[in-house]
Amino acid sequence: MARKVILDVDPGIDDLAALCIALFDPRLDIVAVTAVSGSVPAAQATRNLLGIIEFLDPPKRPRIGAATEPEHTRPADLRHLYGPSGLGDATLEVADLHHKHSSAKVICEALRAEPGDITVLCLGPLTNLSAALRREPELASLTQALVVRGGAIDCGGDATPSAEFNIYCDPAAAREVFRAKFNVTLVPLDVTSRIDFSAEDISRVVNKFSRAGELLGKTLPYAFRAHHEHLGVESLHLNDAVGVIALSNSSLFESEEHAVDVETIGELTLGATVLDRRPARQWPLNLNVMTSAAIAGVRRELLDGMLRAGEKT
Repeated sequence: MARKVILDVDPGIDDLAALCIALFDPRLDIVAVTAVSGSVPAAQATRNLLGIIEFLDPPKRPRIGAATEPEHTRPADLRHLYGPSGLGDATLEVADLHHKHSSAKVICEALRAEPGDITVLCLGPLTNLSAALRREPELASLTQALVVRGGAIDCGGDATPSAEFNIYCDPAAAREVFRAKFNVTLVPLDVTSRIDFSAEDISRVVNKFSRAGELLGKTLPYAFRAHHEHLGVESLHLNDAVGVIALSNSSLFESEEHAVDVETIGELTLGATVLDRRPARQWPLNLNVMTSAAIAGVRRELLDGMLRAGEKT
C-alpha cells in the first residue's frame, strides 16, 4: 500500500527533481503539495509549483497549497544558482487559481481528514509547518511522521559557515517544529551532500520526448553550470531529491536519535543545528537524525526515479 504524503516544497531546481521522483513513485501517494518561500519568494514559489504540476500532469493530481509571505524578510534565496524564476531556462504556462488556499490551511485540513495516516515531507524552510502548528496545536498527534530535509550536523553549512539553507531561512520556525511532539526524521546536509550528480547523470535523464525529461533538460544543466560558476564544483547536489529517497527507501540510510535545537539569535551561528552531546545530556531526545547513506544505492534510486517520471509522461 502506498504511503500517503504531503510534500512541502520551495520549488527551485532541486525541488523540481524531487517532485518528478515523488509524483511518479508507486510507493508514494502524494495527497497534497504545498509551496513555501525559500529558494524563491512566496509568489514565485506558488507559481512554480502550479506550473510544474500542470506541465508534468501526474497520474494523480494532488491538492495545492499557496505560499504566503513570511513574517520577516528571508535572509537568502537561491536564484543565483537556479535562475531568476528558480527554474533555470524553463518557461511554464500557469493557469492562476481563483481560490487559493494557504499551505498551512491545506496541511491542517489534509491531516485532520486522515489523522495518523499521512507523513509530511518538508523540503524547504519550516515556515508552513510552524504556521500550521499555530492553526492546529494538536498537529503533531495528527501526523504519522515528519521528515525534514535540512540542517548541518558535523559539516559546514551551505548558507553560512554554520547553517544549512532551509534552517537558516527560518530558524524560529525550525526551533518551534523541533520542539513540538512530531515523530521527526532529519535528513541533514552531511548525508545529502555526499551524493553527487554528474554531467553524465544529467544526460541520462534528459529526454525531449517526455514531459519530465524535457523539463529536467531545461533545468538540471542550468543548475550544473551555475554550481560550476558560483561554487567552483563539477557536480550537482540534488539535496531535496535525496530527501524523497530517504522517505521512499529509508533502508538505504542509517540514523541515530539525538537532542537537537536551532540557534535563533547568533550573529555568526544563526540557523545552526545544535546537538546536545554533553556527557550528562540535558535536552530531551527529539529527532531521529540520518547519519549515513548507501551512496551507490541512493544514486541509483535518484536516476531510476527521474527515468520513471519520464516513462510515465
